[in-house]
Amino acid sequence: MITVATWNVLHRVHAENWYEDVSARWPNETDRIASISDRVAKRSEQIIALQEVSGDQLASLRSAMPDRTFYTLRYPRVPKLRRGPTALDDRVEYLVLAVRDSGREIAAQAFERDHGKGVLVVEASGFTVLATHVTGDQRRWEQLGRLRELAREASGPVVLLGDFNIDREVVAERLGPEFTVVPLPADGLPTRPRDSGAKSQFIDHVVVRGAVASDAMVDSADGLSDHNPVRATLAPIEG
Repeated sequence: MITVATWNVLHRVHAENWYEDVSARWPNETDRIASISDRVAKRSEQIIALQEVSGDQLASLRSAMPDRTFYTLRYPRVPKLRRGPTALDDRVEYLVLAVRDSGREIAAQAFERDHGKGVLVVEASGFTVLATHVTGDQRRWEQLGRLRELAREASGPVVLLGDFNIDREVVAERLGPEFTVVPLPADGLPTRPRDSGAKSQFIDHVVVRGAVASDAMVDSADGLSDHNPVRATLAPIEG
């Protein structure tokens, strides 16, 4: 049995480009980065996937979590600020897996038609773990197909963790019946809160194959990001 979590921590440049409330709430990015690192370091999950991690944020996480093994995908695309300077020293964006046990990296690749999104595949704690961030437009269909291919290459239990930018029903349909998109409590927090609009508020998922999930929950980010963390407990299916 293992515990997992996924959280899109919001790259500062994306926040500033898209007028996210987070920028106004946390005018000092150094303080926000330190608070995120402190929050992640206090989490107990064995495997934690993080999306939209800036270079500054990654350095802070490594310092705050010396007991963790970090696996990273550095995206070829570096976020560009649309107006004015950014508070970041290192604008590079990463996809990150922080694991309590040592593991083995299998793949780290940006998606073919979006070099700012991708997948990181690592064997850890008896699972093949796919950390991902999926594009929020029609490119998602080929990306979900790629995730399905990578997951099917694994012989044991598999977990996909990340920001899929679409609701669970669509992810389940596209990945296929051997995958289970772990349901979240109906009365719980949304994973991506929104004040208005037709987009889903439940776009961050834990997906399993060859495993069962329990105790799935959305935790509050308390305004540190535009997404809330998602966590779950997993057990492989024997036989």
